[in-house]
This record gives sequence, structure tokens and C-alpha cells, in this order.
Amino acid sequence: MLQQAEMAGVTGVAQSDSAVDPALVSIVIPFLNERDTLAELARRIATVFAELGRPFEIVFVDDGSTDDGAEIAAKLSADDPRVRLIRFTRNFGKAAALSAGFGAARGDIVMTMDADLQDDPEEIPRFIEMLEAGNDFVSGWKQKRNDPASKTLPSRIFNRMTSWMFDIEIHDINCGFKAYTRRAAGHLNLYGEMHRFTPALLHAAGYSGTEIVVKHNPREFGVSKYGTMRMIKGFLDMFTVKMMTSYSGRPLHFFAMIGLPLFLLGGLFIAYLTALWFLDMGPIGNRPLLLIGILLVVTGTQIVSVGFVAELMRNSSMREGDKYVVDTITEDGETRRQ
Repeated sequence: MLQQAEMAGVTGVAQSDSAVDPALVSIVIPFLNERDTLAELARRIATVFAELGRPFEIVFVDDGSTDDGAEIAAKLSADDPRVRLIRFTRNFGKAAALSAGFGAARGDIVMTMDADLQDDPEEIPRFIEMLEAGNDFVSGWKQKRNDPASKTLPSRIFNRMTSWMFDIEIHDINCGFKAYTRRAAGHLNLYGEMHRFTPALLHAAGYSGTEIVVKHNPREFGVSKYGTMRMIKGFLDMFTVKMMTSYSGRPLHFFAMIGLPLFLLGGLFIAYLTALWFLDMGPIGNRPLLLIGILLVVTGTQIVSVGFVAELMRNSSMREGDKYVVDTITEDGETRRQ
């Protein structure tokens, strides 16, 4: 049954009331105005797991729907104890919805999928198989997409940039159809548009993952939530993730890469003008190059100084567990990552 609770910005949260079940698979499904698909999606997922013969739970997360989708999900929860609902008081974004779903999930395997029926539940067994083969995360690849070019073209550019920037072989990092081990999902701290970059975040932390081609169904109900602003936010968050994954432990290096070239270039301009002054080759006070040189030196110094401050703050706040991910061997010979 749907358990009632209240949190900051969240109502109707289905709280986790038991320890992690190593046999259970949790399916986290954020939704926003998807009233026409929720019941059918839950039915298809139940059919797949009935064929697999293993337990599952569905954690629906209502991200501020304005239709009656939340009521439909609540009824599904009331009729089936394997279905639970987290209901936000307003739209907080997909990353927040996934984060809340991860917190409520009780399974040792945590999967995510979209609620619009474009992700096919029949692919779920393949995700589970790849995780049980030893991967920490599995990302879906919509190799053949049933979306307009206005959505697929920016996505291809975004995916190529992400693959290059994070040195990870992922063709479709945007795909919402993913699976994680419990430990990998617990490593993630999602906000903004960070949900797009979970493979990059986990790869940078040393977790292993793979990608599988999945079927992508055409949209039959509702409208796409993809827009220009979401693409812009995604590109901005790409650089945030790069900073977090490559320079979180050494922020001075990042700022110095920007500040030192500016400082040296400005110093070169000033040195050149100083040489002219000593050689009595005319006044230099009225030359634009002098102002440009001073501006570059001051700007470069400020940027490097920010790096020093960031380095000091990071040094004082870094915990031992932030530095690495450790593999430990259990008594039964299994490798667990912590």
C-alpha cells in the first residue's frame, strides 16, 4: 500500500521499510503528465518479471504532474504492493526524481526507464543478465530511434562530445533506460541535468559498465519533454561533470590552465612595452597594448587565486572515501565495490 509521509517538497513518499533484498529488482520510473501509459507500463513490467520468475518493485516518481497521472499511480499502488509512489509537490526535474527513487528503492539491482512506453520492458532481462555478468552499470543504446531529427541530431552531437570529453565508449548517454548495482546507484548524487551523465560519473569513479542496443518504440501518447533549454542545460552540466570527475581533487590545476596563459600573455605584452620604454622608442602610456597587458595579468592572477581558494576548501572537506573506490573480497569469494 502507498505509505504516506511528508518531506521538504515531497509528499506521499513510499518509504523504504526493509533492508536491501539481493533478489529484488527495483524499477524507478519518473513521470510527468503520462496518465495514458502508467497502467500499461506496470502491466508489461509485471508480465516480464512473471516470465523471469523473480521479485520486483516499481517506484513511480510523480515529478509534479498536472494531469491525473498521480491518481492513477496511487491506485496502482493501492491494488499492488509491488508498486509504490513518490509524489513531488511541484516539478523538480528528472535528476531529483531519480535521486528520490534511488533512495526509496529496496532492490539490489536498480533500473531506470521512461514512462512513455518508448522504453520496452521486454529488454529488462538483458540488463539484468549484463549486471549479473559482473558490470556495475548497463546503459541502453537506442541505435534506431523513433524520434524527429530535431531531437536526434542534437543528441548525436551531445553524445559524441560526451564520449570524447570523458573518454568513455557510450553511444547514447542520454538514454534513460539504464541499470545499476545497488552500490553504483548509491554512489550517484544527482541534481540539475546530472542524470544524463551517470555512466561518465561512475566510469570516473572506477565502476565498470557496458552498453546494450535496445528497442525504441515510437511515442503514442503524450508529448516529448525535450526542448532547447534542456539541451543548453545539458551542455552546461557537461562541463560541471568534467570539473567534478577530472578536477574535483585538484581544482587548482583546472583554474591554472585558464589563468596562467592569461597571466603569461599579459606579462609578455608588458615586458615588450617595458623594453620599448628602456630603448627610448616612444611613450607607452597611451598604447592600448599596455591596458590589455595589465588586464590579462590581473585577470589571470584572479583566476589562479580562485584555484588556490578552491584547493584549500577541497583539502579541508575531502573525506577518505572521496579519493577512491575499493574492491573487497567477501568470505564467499565475491568481489564487492565500496
